[in-house]
Amino acid sequence: MTEPLQARFEQEIAAAQDLAALDAVRVAALGKSGEVTQLLKSLGGMDAETRTAEAPKIHALREAVTSAIAAKKEALETAELDRRLATEHLDLSLPAEERAAGSIHPVSQVMDELTEIFADLGFAVAEGPEIEDDWHNFTALNIPETHPARAMHDTFYIEGSNGQQVLRTHTSPVQIRTMQSTPPPIRIIAPGRVYRSDSDATHTPMFHQIEGLVIDRGITLGHLKWTLETFLKAFFERDDVVLRMRPSYFPFTEPSAEVDVGWSMEKGRRVVGGSEGWMEVLGSGMVHPRVIAACGLDPDEWQGFAFGTGVDRLAMLKYGMDDLRAFFDGDLRWMKHYGFRFLDVPTLSGGVGA
Repeated sequence: MTEPLQARFEQEIAAAQDLAALDAVRVAALGKSGEVTQLLKSLGGMDAETRTAEAPKIHALREAVTSAIAAKKEALETAELDRRLATEHLDLSLPAEERAAGSIHPVSQVMDELTEIFADLGFAVAEGPEIEDDWHNFTALNIPETHPARAMHDTFYIEGSNGQQVLRTHTSPVQIRTMQSTPPPIRIIAPGRVYRSDSDATHTPMFHQIEGLVIDRGITLGHLKWTLETFLKAFFERDDVVLRMRPSYFPFTEPSAEVDVGWSMEKGRRVVGGSEGWMEVLGSGMVHPRVIAACGLDPDEWQGFAFGTGVDRLAMLKYGMDDLRAFFDGDLRWMKHYGFRFLDVPTLSGGVGA
């Protein structure tokens, strides 16, 4: 049963003149409804003795057809490459194209804007390694090994580290390192790249995040809300930014709050400002006493708040971009449309907008 079928398919594969014809043979043989596929499906309905006899023949048929298709595909691709090399040429006498002018990436622009805003509020910039150990990335942030919150982070683990080294999933480890090395009071922002295994129109495996941390005596939730209101109004350059804090859960803050801002429709586009609806922009909360204690500080003496948001998402909201993946495609046309001139240096006195 299999020998004539194999001979026919091998003949059709050999006769294929291009990749399209070859793919048609592949579908006819190995596709969802292909003849070889149907034979494989028929094994389940055979009795044990018949299956023992027929299964090796059918599997051998599949392997033979698959190998023949792969060999033919390689031969066709090689022939096409040889044809292109023989016929295509580059005319070096043609004038060179005008070199594209450089521009500032929107992420870099927004990073500068955020740094200017928080510098005016008395925050310093802190940085840390992008390859982190498990203790700084999780345990010190009140996320022990068995904590279900670890499932919230699609983590990249470093091969050969026995799960002890990761690509950081947030810039919160910078907060831990700062609290360990710098005596309070502390006011820092921690911008940088972070990594999670996720990819769609609003998520990428690598993205940019900025977190803020304040540690001092007598810090309250009111200080957090005032800081966030001031920051959002300065960044979006609107006085009508309305802020709403909703109870939430983060293992490293208690209490925790998601922060929403009001939006309105302007020229058919949803923009921050007004009160037609709400959109989430960041997470925040009071630093958990366990996190403060893990860094060697007395939580009865020192309190603090922390917040974090995606820099790429802020850029999308402010400058009207609708797909996060385009930020990392390296398309010069996109950069020419959304990029910023080198002299567009943001300052609070001169304005932070484009």
